[in-house]
Amino acid sequence: MSIFRRTMFAAMASCMILAPGLASAETIFDAMAKAYRNNPDLNSVRAQLRATDENVTIAKAAMRPQIGASATANSVGGYIKGGDGFDYQTESIGITITQQIFDGFQTLYNVKAAESGVASSREQLRAEEISILLAAAQAYADVAREQQIVAIRRKNLSFLQEQLNAANARLQVGEGTRTDVSQAQAQLAAAQALLTGAVASLKQSEAVYVQVVGTAPTGVKQPAPASRALPPTLDVAVQTGIREHPAVLSALYAVDAAGYQVKSAEGSLLPGVVIQGNVSRNWTNETTSNGFFSTPSPDTDVATITARLNVPIYQGGAEYGNIRKAKETLGAQRMQVDSVRAAIQQQVTGAYAQMEAAEAGIRAARQQISASNQALQGVIEERNVGQKTTLDVLNAQQAVLEAQESLVAYQRNAVVASYSLLAATGKLTVKSQDLQVAEYRAEAHYEAVKDMWFGLRTVDVP
Repeated sequence: MSIFRRTMFAAMASCMILAPGLASAETIFDAMAKAYRNNPDLNSVRAQLRATDENVTIAKAAMRPQIGASATANSVGGYIKGGDGFDYQTESIGITITQQIFDGFQTLYNVKAAESGVASSREQLRAEEISILLAAAQAYADVAREQQIVAIRRKNLSFLQEQLNAANARLQVGEGTRTDVSQAQAQLAAAQALLTGAVASLKQSEAVYVQVVGTAPTGVKQPAPASRALPPTLDVAVQTGIREHPAVLSALYAVDAAGYQVKSAEGSLLPGVVIQGNVSRNWTNETTSNGFFSTPSPDTDVATITARLNVPIYQGGAEYGNIRKAKETLGAQRMQVDSVRAAIQQQVTGAYAQMEAAEAGIRAARQQISASNQALQGVIEERNVGQKTTLDVLNAQQAVLEAQESLVAYQRNAVVASYSLLAATGKLTVKSQDLQVAEYRAEAHYEAVKDMWFGLRTVDVP
């Protein structure tokens, strides 16, 4: 790998066509930092994680007291057969407190499942962060490539204009032919079309850059391939990826959550204990009569405490269906872990192969450029003494153009492949790349809400 890095840096230093520099040059690390801070897709996933944090509070609520207040008012009127009518009102207010004492450990395991779900979602956020950082690196490399291709094709256009002028000059002094002029004109027109296409591709790449990073690219230059945290060998890269990639860790936490859901479902077969307390005040203007006197009924204060034991015997079979469903879900999550690991291994292997191919391509393109330039100079000299034609010069220039554009493409591929390898191993992070941006702390929101008993406002976190 050290040989690869030396080759990459040498290739970058020897790049023949550099993008125009601006006063406020932006590096590939600046682009990743801006994307980490501004990308709306990433901010959306962060908001989704904050919503997932609330599942822990929701699960804990089942073992917290439930408090309710009630108020009633009744008006009763009627007639007694053979007697007088009656009419009275009753009013009451009360407070009821219900406390679940035991629910077959369902709440305990629901809380654990929610906590595992939060951990899984955090890893999903890390995976999204890696994806956005990779997208920013690729967008930066694409803009650098397109800028260099535009510069190469502009230089090619200038060269072909010189060849057309030279062909016209030779035609005027009788040393050339109309065919030479026509061939130069045809190549010049084709070069103009190529330049137009390159400018259009640059605009498209810049639009993607704005979408990912959030700002327009400024002062983009050819970046070097990733070197920080890059694994030394393919075997190390594969083992790191299948062990530490957040997609794998997220799947493992999902297995934990599914296992707790099984235990929670099984808890529905166990008895439950509930204690309920009630305090009420009752008023009435009803009177009672003993045949001689009528006396008003007294107001009453009532306090009750009830303990209830619920023993499930049969609930229609739904409880057994839920248990079987939870077990199948657990099995599916376990298989998902294997699937994710296989996908990560494929991504690591593919990125490593692309990186090696780009290395070989850079070496070949540099040799091709050197040889093509020498051949072009030789053809021009031979054309000047009448041994070659203008068409030979144009063909030699086309070979130089293709070699230069191949080098630019391979350089872009080397950058993207190296960052893709980092992403596939789970190492493309703010910390590993030393990005100058505040790292999002997902645990801050979780710690703020996990034990909240009440409150309507969302919690702001940095």
